[in-house]
Amino acid sequence: RLDMGTSGLLVMARGLQAQRHLQRQFAQRQAEKGYIAIVQGQPVAEPMQWHTIDAPLIVDWPNRPRSIIDTTHGKPSRTCWRIVPAGAQHPGLAAHFYRPDAPHALVELAPETGRSHQIRVHMQSIGHAVAGDNLYGDTANQHMAPRLLLHAWFLGLLHPLTGQWVQWQCPADFGG
Repeated sequence: RLDMGTSGLLVMARGLQAQRHLQRQFAQRQAEKGYIAIVQGQPVAEPMQWHTIDAPLIVDWPNRPRSIIDTTHGKPSRTCWRIVPAGAQHPGLAAHFYRPDAPHALVELAPETGRSHQIRVHMQSIGHAVAGDNLYGDTANQHMAPRLLLHAWFLGLLHPLTGQWVQWQCPADFGG
């Protein structure tokens, strides 16, 4: 599943058995997911070096649909991320794409778990909300883009009928 504002790839089952097979792969973390995002500000990190955000999440019931980090009651949530250097070629990007006028960075993300709003909450928690995020971004963030600049560019899993590994890529253009 994707958050409503997130663009990109998703998979749909054709039948109950296929659905159960796909759900099991995601639950057991066998499926591979790759995202690309433009985030507010410029994280201080080595480009192309993976970093991990390990912060448990829970739905913020009084403020639904928001989620929050909660070290007492939250479910384990883990997101790996890295900066994509300016001008670098990346299979998750179209040749031209929208770049905000405000300070920003392009990041690749690989969530190991799949909690609601996980990428958005995790990036906001380190001070770099996804550009155009009307739930987790501040006013300046929301003015960076006309929509959420988060895109599911890669998906890989075992085909529910053949058992063969299949994968798809869909580069982000972010309206560019």
